[in-house]
Amino acid sequence: MRAAGEERTTDMVWSGSWVTERLGVELIGDGRPDGDRELRELLGLALRRNPKRAHLLVSNVLGKHVPQKPSVVYGAGFELGRRVRALLGEAEARRAVVLGYAETATGLGHAVADGLGVAPYLHSTRRPVDGVARAGGFEESHSHATSHLLLPEDPALLAGGRGDGEAPGAVADAPDAVAEQSSAVADAPLVLVDDEFSTGNTVLNTIRALHERYPRGRYVVVALVDMRSPADRVRLAAFAAEIGARVDLVARCSGTVTLPDGVLEKGRALVAAQEQAGSGGREAESPGLEAESSGPEADSLHRDSDSPGPAAGSLGPKPDSPGPEADSPGPAAVVGTERRTCTRVDLRWPAGVPDGGRHGFTPAHRAALERALPAMADRVAAALGGARRVLVLGFEELMYAPLRLAAALEERTDAETRYSTTTRSPVLAVDDPGYAIRSRLVFPAHDNPADGPGDRYAYNVAGAGFDAVVVTVDSAADTPELHAPDGLLARLAAHTDRVLLAVVPSYVPSYARPCTPAHAPDPHVFDPGAPDSYVPDSPDPYVSDPHVSERQEPPTVLPEPLRGPAFSSYAPDEVGWLLQDLSHVELEAPVEEREEAIQSGGAHYAESLPVEYQPSDQYQSLFKAALEVSAARVARAVGTVTETVLAERTPRPVLVSLVRAGTPVGILMRRWARHRHGLDLPHYAVSIVRGRGIDANALRWLAAHHDPADVVFVDGWTGKGAITRELAEALAEFDGTKGPEEAEGVVRAGGSGGFDPEIAVLADPGGCVRTYGTREDFLIPSACLNSTVSGLVSRTVLRSDLVGPDEFHGAKFYRELADSDVSGHFLDTVTACFDEVADAVDAEVAALPAADRTPTWEGWAAVERISEEHGIHDVNLVKPGVGETTRVLLRRVPWKILARRGAGADLDHIRLLARQRGVPIEEVDELPYTCVGLIHPKYTRGATGANGRAVEPK
Repeated sequence: MRAAGEERTTDMVWSGSWVTERLGVELIGDGRPDGDRELRELLGLALRRNPKRAHLLVSNVLGKHVPQKPSVVYGAGFELGRRVRALLGEAEARRAVVLGYAETATGLGHAVADGLGVAPYLHSTRRPVDGVARAGGFEESHSHATSHLLLPEDPALLAGGRGDGEAPGAVADAPDAVAEQSSAVADAPLVLVDDEFSTGNTVLNTIRALHERYPRGRYVVVALVDMRSPADRVRLAAFAAEIGARVDLVARCSGTVTLPDGVLEKGRALVAAQEQAGSGGREAESPGLEAESSGPEADSLHRDSDSPGPAAGSLGPKPDSPGPEADSPGPAAVVGTERRTCTRVDLRWPAGVPDGGRHGFTPAHRAALERALPAMADRVAAALGGARRVLVLGFEELMYAPLRLAAALEERTDAETRYSTTTRSPVLAVDDPGYAIRSRLVFPAHDNPADGPGDRYAYNVAGAGFDAVVVTVDSAADTPELHAPDGLLARLAAHTDRVLLAVVPSYVPSYARPCTPAHAPDPHVFDPGAPDSYVPDSPDPYVSDPHVSERQEPPTVLPEPLRGPAFSSYAPDEVGWLLQDLSHVELEAPVEEREEAIQSGGAHYAESLPVEYQPSDQYQSLFKAALEVSAARVARAVGTVTETVLAERTPRPVLVSLVRAGTPVGILMRRWARHRHGLDLPHYAVSIVRGRGIDANALRWLAAHHDPADVVFVDGWTGKGAITRELAEALAEFDGTKGPEEAEGVVRAGGSGGFDPEIAVLADPGGCVRTYGTREDFLIPSACLNSTVSGLVSRTVLRSDLVGPDEFHGAKFYRELADSDVSGHFLDTVTACFDEVADAVDAEVAALPAADRTPTWEGWAAVERISEEHGIHDVNLVKPGVGETTRVLLRRVPWKILARRGAGADLDHIRLLARQRGVPIEEVDELPYTCVGLIHPKYTRGATGANGRAVEPK
């Protein structure tokens, strides 16, 4: 049965009929009425020079030899993963580990892992990596390249350790841990994925090798097609009984291959005859299979040394079709006598995310890649020009990354997109509709393979009518051979209008030694003046040391901002979140537990999240009433602060709101600028954490994309000014300077790498800043709720096991709260008042130059006084203002509320929350704020007594 959206690969002629007619090889279905048809839709046949097997089953949905829709390729693997999940059940599926086979099934196995949902993934590899110890290996008896290596970054992965909670890039302490794991008994199911089962020998070899070191009770074997004979099936069942494990099998389609007597000899003779006559394949320089190599890959095929290149005058990249400014021309491809340039597309691959499963790929890696894919696809699309038929061409074991990129491109453009990859496997090309491999391109290996040089192949690309090919390789394969006159790029240039090159950084575990492989070329031996020489880009965007051929992308490249609806309920143009999505991580803890950990010094408040407060119907009614009453007041403050920024800071500000209270304010300021002035201002949201500073990686991203002098930091309100001070100190540290000078408590701007540390706020009751909408402490309705008025985004999280040194701070997107979301309602209600308050805003802005707006830090002084008067002796437990008091009641353990005597409706929601939590409200005089929330000081050193209410003087 075809997957949804899958193309029929044949109309009248089956792509295996040529082989069947000449050799008698046939595919027989599993006996179901449509079994034969389904099998033939899934598979074609071809011939190869291989002393062990003459025929090759060519999959139409694998994306290796036959270009196919990426959605079909990914969907085939994903659906198999769903079937495995149903077989195992939810509990077992959550514990499973997936292992795919190199090279053909690396992408298929990864898609199966995605279908399982939370499974970590590893694939075998034929590429040894310096400094990474082997955790196992096995042989694939029928393959042209038999040895498989297992090189997990975390050796515990194969022993049942999953690392689900680890941040991307987390590793075991040392590769020596492999030995320590050898005696471990793993009870997590192991899911093995290959493209086909022919005899089952590969599966037996794999399980036998792994079971000796990592015994377990259950294996699941997955493939697109199961073509084993009855004897092979019996043999696998007997093996499972021998090792005492359950072995299940999941396949999309099953059947058998009938092989007449003497088929291997007949196949060799047929190949030889085609070589002698010329196969008719559409690649001029390599019409058939040449003599066997005597090199390290004995059954590989090689070109004659004088084989011609693509014909002069063949199509190459058009000289008048430049890529976007962000892209840079790569080294030139030589087509005939004409030198042409391949366009290099900078994907901005997310830092810390592996290029594939060679060393393991965790659910956290998967989430980071999902966030980055749309922006990467958009960069490729921008460089395609008017291309209507596009091939994304992966590279040998690098199948998953280009597949997901192709699928994103298919979703986001109108271009007819196909996907396939290059391969080591030599196959005869015959230009006949009844044969699966119609054409082939031959080019030298370009990843400095450990087994020495040899030929590589791209099938069904030449003559397929692609007007653009996006070549996707890892940085270890971006070598002189790739760009040589007979290299892959030049071969492709003869058959397409446009060649793009997208390089994914090769991931290497952090403990691996950064040494040069013995086979790596010295880039300095190439003459930059020679017409055919390859000159590496300088500086190379992926390799910091030119002598290191395979290194992880340096931390200077950061992912694009998250945007709705994938992250947050805000529209994508409203805000870009410079955060990483931790929605898959359990971070919530009961309020009392968090408070104890925070006050006892056992944890920082940013290391966990409070359980999201679910407002009662009464509270929601209060919010709506408060919004109706205060919307115009909020709109007036928005207008005033925005006009002040435009007049005094910069005419084209880049708004950067502090997550989370600042984000709705930043969106409203952006809307005001567009409504009143037609300005479309950039707006981002970044994390700042008291005691930890602002996200330095977010600052790096901003500095790389905008002039720091145009950046205006935005927050909702000031309390005592702690975040104002935190920002100034963090920016000074970012600039590498000492902290900013302070005079009478006033933070002065300066340094900070060009960033101005003064925050623009809606309300400044603390007297901490010069740029504000008002200094009154009034109810801003967005302070009444948590994520449901802030785009369904949590407060930010900064924890070392989740956020690496080169990653953005994290946050969660509470999609499950969509029914309670009032984020858009809040924004739209305030925006509707813009015209109503325009005259008042103009009057206030006109009066500002004459006003004394010098920060007084009155609020800070009041907080210090309150802390001492109430015996708290910790200003961090005193939260002044309506907004901060609301946060105390929603997120912390409140002790009591101080309210200005006579405060009115602004405190209705405070009074309701206080009643619900049994918190007393004391009315006081001479309070510079409408109210102040006091956090329970039970766990401070000054607290005594069983209930923590009695405090001793400091």
